[in-house]
Parts: sequence; C-alpha cells; structure tokens
Amino acid sequence: MRQEKDAPKRSDAQRNRESILEAAVTELTRCADVPLSLIAKKAGVGQATFYRNFPSREALVLEVYRHEMRHVADSAVQLLASLEPDLALREWMDRLAGFAMTKAGLAEAIRQATSAPGSPAKPGNRPVNEAAELLLRAGEEAGTVRPGVSADDFLLAIAGLWQLDPHGDWQPRAARLLDLVMDGLRAGAPAPRSPGAGERPPSDPPAARAPAPRTARTD
Repeated sequence: MRQEKDAPKRSDAQRNRESILEAAVTELTRCADVPLSLIAKKAGVGQATFYRNFPSREALVLEVYRHEMRHVADSAVQLLASLEPDLALREWMDRLAGFAMTKAGLAEAIRQATSAPGSPAKPGNRPVNEAAELLLRAGEEAGTVRPGVSADDFLLAIAGLWQLDPHGDWQPRAARLLDLVMDGLRAGAPAPRSPGAGERPPSDPPAARAPAPRTARTD
C-alpha cells in the first residue's frame, strides 16, 4: 500500500523536474544569464522545489546539456525505424545542426558553468557519438555508407557546423556542408543510395520492340 501512495509523489516530482528542464532549455537558449527565479516561474514550481532538484546554476545547466544531448541521440533510433539507414543519417545530421545552431545561448551558459576554477567538467558527447556510430554501422551494413568510417571521423567532418553564425542565415550553408559530407560517406559504398523523399528508383529501360515478322506476299 505504501508503494501505491508513494507512486503519485514520484510522478509529480518527475513532472516538476521535466518542467524545470523544459523551461530552462527555452530561457537559457534566449539568454545565458537568465535568473533562476524566472526559470522556476516559467516551470510553474516554487523556489524550494526548484532548488531541491537543482541546487545550483551549474547543476541545472549541465543537466540541461545532458538532457538535450540525449534527446538528439535518441532520435537516431526513431529515424532508423522509419527510414533507410543513409536517409536516417542525413535527417539526423539536420537535427544535430538544428541543435547546434538554435542552442547557441545554451552553449554560452555551459561555457560559463564549466570555465571557472573548481567548476565541474563539461559532460562529454558520448550519447551523440553512440548515435552516430549506430547510424554509420546501419548504413555500412545496408551498403549505402562507405565502410570503416568511425563516429570520430564523422564528427570531425561536420565540425564546420560550429563555425556558422547562429544569428545569420545558417540553414543553406549547413545544408550544403552536410550534403557534401553525405556525398563523401556514400562514395565508395557498395550499393547505390536509397531514393530520397519524392524520388523513385530508376526503372529498367523499356525493352526494344522486336520488329513484326514480315509475311510472304501471296498473289
């Protein structure tokens, strides 16, 4: 009976935590120096609840970073369930670019939280590395991605994303960069790439029509 009574409390606590994280993503993306009291207000929780979950700005910022990394990484599995591996990889690259560009304020908040002496270290990119590895291996097995490309190779190839101005017209430049990377990943693959959205696989040329046999003329 006690477990049944405790279950709603745990559920409420989880909802509060998720509400805080969602509000923090939005507000920290807008401004790295946003007051924590504003995040608590946007999340609809009191100060005590907020600090019970995140006792410091650093704790909140680092958990937001982990939360967003997991969100991007988890989408790889979802994409593989509905798309061919190379198309799933290309779509995932767009999502990663969107995260990199639209979370510029969050990146500054992370820098502030980890740059001071004695600050916690910035969390690694392990979830993203694992997602990239999953997509690359799926493409390799399908024959649509060249073999032997590691997640580190891939992330190094797309590092130019972080050189784009997130406040400018970054979408066309990001798309061009990622298309070039994708072309390189497909080059040397043993099978042709999968048809994209709206594309149809090439059909065999129509068989040449044999000339009708000539019949002997009878008078």
